[in-house]
Amino acid sequence: MTTTVPKVFAFHEFSDVAEAVADYVVYAQNGALNKKPKERKASSVALGMDDSKDSSSVDMHRILSNKSMSSRDSSKKLKKEKERRFKIALSGGSLIQVLHEGLLNRTDIQWGKWDIYFADERLVPFDSDQSNYGQSKRKIFDLIDTEKYGTPNIFHIDDTLIDDPQECADSYEKVLIKGFAGRDSVKLPMFDLFLLGCAPDGHIASLFPNFQENLREKLAWVVPVENAPSGPASRISLTIPVICHSHRVIFVVEGAVKAPVIKTIMERPEKGLPSSIVNEGAAGRVSWFVDDDALTDVFVTKKKYKFHNKIEFKDAFNDEATK
Repeated sequence: MTTTVPKVFAFHEFSDVAEAVADYVVYAQNGALNKKPKERKASSVALGMDDSKDSSSVDMHRILSNKSMSSRDSSKKLKKEKERRFKIALSGGSLIQVLHEGLLNRTDIQWGKWDIYFADERLVPFDSDQSNYGQSKRKIFDLIDTEKYGTPNIFHIDDTLIDDPQECADSYEKVLIKGFAGRDSVKLPMFDLFLLGCAPDGHIASLFPNFQENLREKLAWVVPVENAPSGPASRISLTIPVICHSHRVIFVVEGAVKAPVIKTIMERPEKGLPSSIVNEGAAGRVSWFVDDDALTDVFVTKKKYKFHNKIEFKDAFNDEATK
């Protein structure tokens, strides 16, 4: 493994991390929803003219045919633009609180155009505090002003399958296949943005450092995880190839308890921790949003984050964060 170094943005406070992450999410949203289709260059054959009458007739037929095709293409493009969606994957843990604080007070989020998937899920009932979907629902989705901003499409696991990790993983992979145009047409799904945290033991999503079989998985989009060393024992997780195929990947990490593992990730990538694998596999598309405490004694080049569309936080959210 080479020593690929991702962009690391450092912040003094938790609220600063939340504000910057929210700004980056909106930046990724706008990039996904406002993609401009590439314009085709006019065919030199179709536009070529000849002095002969027959040639002129043929060329005129080609021009009219191209106009008809162009009209159909334009209709398809308009339909495609109308259907364009922002596809995002979320993990759980402290990331949910970061998104709660950063996203809910913004007025520039087009929630109605979001397709939200989960990077992993703990196989527990949705009303459990350990459920990524359950936590996201209570702290984010239920608090969206859907009348004003629309309702996102949310794709969670089938909670009737939580007693069977393999069947649950297979089921969620089918959800991904349906959402990303079918497996025959895409080798891997491409998320516009993949959001991850990093636990003190180095696991990301539900990919743990010592579970080498899952880390080496090349074909499956979703894998079952059993006997997890911390938290709920049974889980499912999206795989490393899926994460690395994303258009953008960001890690959000805060707290001094994370500093030792961040030091290993940044200074000893050859150790092969899951996030080091992602730093390498998605090189150039990975950003870390980290508070100063998590970078204690970590030797890494820090960058100052440049806001794309900065807004002020509402006092209500700052008050809630300090409770």
